[in-house]
Amino acid sequence: MRMLITGGAGFIGSHLVDHLLALGHDVVVLDDFSTGSPANLVHVADAVTAVRGSILDEATVERVTKGCDTVFHLAAAVGVHTVVDRPLESLRMNLLGTGTVLEAARRHGARLLLASSSEVYGKNAKDSLNEDDDRVLGSPLKSRWAYAAAKGLDELMAYCYWREHGLRAVMVRPFNVVGPRQTGRYGMVVPTLVGQALAGLPLTVHGDGTQRRCFCAVGDIVPALVALAMEDRAYGRVFNLGGTEEVSVRELADRVLRVTGSDSPVVHIPYEHAYGPGFEDMARRMPDTTRARELIGFRPRTGLDEMIAAVAADRGGRVRDAVGAVGAMHKESR
Repeated sequence: MRMLITGGAGFIGSHLVDHLLALGHDVVVLDDFSTGSPANLVHVADAVTAVRGSILDEATVERVTKGCDTVFHLAAAVGVHTVVDRPLESLRMNLLGTGTVLEAARRHGARLLLASSSEVYGKNAKDSLNEDDDRVLGSPLKSRWAYAAAKGLDELMAYCYWREHGLRAVMVRPFNVVGPRQTGRYGMVVPTLVGQALAGLPLTVHGDGTQRRCFCAVGDIVPALVALAMEDRAYGRVFNLGGTEEVSVRELADRVLRVTGSDSPVVHIPYEHAYGPGFEDMARRMPDTTRARELIGFRPRTGLDEMIAAVAADRGGRVRDAVGAVGAMHKESR
């Protein structure tokens, strides 16, 4: 089949490109390369049709969608810094851009997978968040919540297109995806800490470091995206995708030091120094992935140390412990 990936030059998008090519599909990438990198597609340049363009450009979206069986909509404003510093840009991209992609998919009869985010849960810190749990957001006047608000509306638009127009749409909420090609430039914690450790710099932990997260390898996430997009019973529904090993950010920093063999110190940075006054973070975010497991058999298999080692190896770093899955993860990511 012919597949379109918006944001296909990004971290997750480029791994999805690799996976779809390995399955024998034709792949079209639409990316404005504002956060994605051409370097992520160099190794498949002869196998992929890459179009430089924005999801805000209706004519371009129309052109690349024509003839595609499936649209994977991953293009979005990336990272906390982007959302906090440029909220209007983030809202335009995440709302208007998604509307453009949904309409093009409807016109051309393509199925669509919408990449949402665990951010939609906001400050809800209950055990094992499931897809029907309440969203707890802060004031709409705090730009911190612009991304969560926009992603929630993206999901609503996709759902309405399914209900009112019959668009075969499925929504997914990834939780802290990690792996090779991921950059710390936009606030992603694992590549940031790994990069600091490899450079011998202090590892910066925001706040007191007690905030808890679950991380999931990109090699575990990407096959699930494809499986859900092709599953008729998934349409009109939303699915959590994430790991099961919960760890505090301070514990994460210690794991990074151990895996990389770094003797860098760990320093704590107040949130206001990193993001400005009034920034709010979530104390805990752990997914319940029962729905995806029951429908497509989703089970993350990569441990946190393996993820850290894969990120370090991707950056040319040496790791203290030989982690057998690193080679396998790299093989899958190619």
